[in-house]
Amino acid sequence: MLNKFPLWKNILILLVIAFGFIYATPNFYAPDAAIQLSGQSGAMVIDESVLKKMEGALEESGIDYFKGEANGESALVRIRPKALQLRAKEVIQAEMGGEYIVALNLAPTTPDWLSSLGGQPMKLGLDLSGGVHFLLEVDLASAVAVRLDGDLQAIKTTLREERIRYRSFELKGDQIIGQFRDVEQVQKATALIRNSYRDLLPETTPGQNPLSLVLNLSLAATSVIEDSAIKQNLTSLRNRVNELGVSEPLVSRQGKNRIVVELPGVQDTAEAKRIIGKTANLEFRFEAQGKSGERFEFRTPRGQGPDAELERQAIITGENVTDAQPSFDQNGRPQVSITLDGDGGWQMGHATRDNVGRRLGVLFIEYKTKLEKSIDENGELVITPVPFVEQHVISLATVQSQLGKQFVITGLEQRESSELALLLRAGALAAPMYIVEERTIGPSLGADNIELGVKSVTVGMAMVLLFMVVVYRAFGLAANVALTMNLLLLVAFMSLLGATLTLPGIAGIVLTVGMAVDANVLIFSRIREERNNGATVQGSISAGYDRAFVSILDANITTLIVALILFLIGSGPVQGFAVTLSIGILTSMFTSIVMTRGLVNLVVGGRKIEKLWI
Repeated sequence: MLNKFPLWKNILILLVIAFGFIYATPNFYAPDAAIQLSGQSGAMVIDESVLKKMEGALEESGIDYFKGEANGESALVRIRPKALQLRAKEVIQAEMGGEYIVALNLAPTTPDWLSSLGGQPMKLGLDLSGGVHFLLEVDLASAVAVRLDGDLQAIKTTLREERIRYRSFELKGDQIIGQFRDVEQVQKATALIRNSYRDLLPETTPGQNPLSLVLNLSLAATSVIEDSAIKQNLTSLRNRVNELGVSEPLVSRQGKNRIVVELPGVQDTAEAKRIIGKTANLEFRFEAQGKSGERFEFRTPRGQGPDAELERQAIITGENVTDAQPSFDQNGRPQVSITLDGDGGWQMGHATRDNVGRRLGVLFIEYKTKLEKSIDENGELVITPVPFVEQHVISLATVQSQLGKQFVITGLEQRESSELALLLRAGALAAPMYIVEERTIGPSLGADNIELGVKSVTVGMAMVLLFMVVVYRAFGLAANVALTMNLLLLVAFMSLLGATLTLPGIAGIVLTVGMAVDANVLIFSRIREERNNGATVQGSISAGYDRAFVSILDANITTLIVALILFLIGSGPVQGFAVTLSIGILTSMFTSIVMTRGLVNLVVGGRKIEKLWI
């Protein structure tokens, strides 16, 4: 029978409608402003006592809060009204101190039954709801110091091989200074260094001791080191952001030594801050044996242990790590499986081959920021971030046999091992970084422009709905129902896929509204043409849908190809537009062809009708 869908097609349409309503509904529940607290280290326990301390600080400041909760890893307190959220963060940060990460958050209010089905509100971009902004400063002096220290060790080795005697060679500030026994040795060393270390320039100043040699790194080499450090840190940060799964992030260089990180649509800002803000590295050193070494705190999983004295020279560092994965040993204890690059594997094998039986320490280095309180001239509390370095030994084990490219390290809690693996997997940092500014970003184009963007969708859709009713009458009503459902499905899919809606994305929705009715215009015009040529009502409807399908498919495929190209080669706003347009094309194909035909079939399918209102 003409214009009758089989049962399975009708059930499919109903299921799609139910899907659209279920997964679009969470967007109607506005999130609550909240403050989230977590530890600088993943091993820190955030329990009810910490939550009560947070709530007590808010009560003393007269800030209204509700629904506080702690789960052992973090604590969250909802703030009312939203305008007090920033003030609440400052109060809690001042009370809790620098050992905790205090971050602004948006706590979802989605009902549990929707969350259990996987329903979550759509993420909004920086230009709609804002996000997290970090400004990090790279310590370029440390990168230069690492290079100079490496050159210093190499120079000592070269001079010994060439039997050039010296009293001492050491690094002072940004200079390498050597002391010799006679002028002839100074001249030999100077000539050797000029030929072998072209980036190091000997410096002679009036009144300088003739038995000393002062070496400075050339400006060109310094510039290359600093630029490489920034680029490597940018790459590492982008890898960390990718691990977080953030949509449309921005990681870019600002000025000489700063990096900007913007994360749109991020809910768990504390987790983002801990991963992005933490600068961690590893050094593998042997335990000192009767030599002058460095003493570090040995931290066991259950707390502090005895100090450990390690050699000053590292065998390898985190820069040699190519992969790191958290895992568990045969006793269920957390560990990190490490894979080294070729150079790192050779160095580790060479160092451990002749040192079986010695203890090998794993030094965990973190570059952190602590908060110092002070009172300014106006009598107001000022919190100043001060960078510092924390080093402790996390493993000190006896070498049983020669090690190679793959091995494991232990001594961490489960969350710490996961964080360490992520940081090492993302790539070592060429220089330490410190967060110098952290803030949330409001709508970059202003609330007025956002309101106009939403209004453009409303006005555009209203005009299209009116046009379809006036021109195509009853069939226009079916098209309007399908168009409304198309918007609902578009929002549902973007919510389910975790796509980020930006202001250009709203432009994509407006374009989708116009394109969605194109298919119905083609179909309805074809039905009119068939009817004018003398075909029956049922025959005209069947022919209109069947014969217009090829043209509709071709037009939408070409548009989809363009949208995919925009997504692949574009970035930021362009990708936001491409995502919305691509999803809109797919949903409009279904609603314009299948859903409108289902509605038409429901009303006129199989009935004897002489006049068609179209």
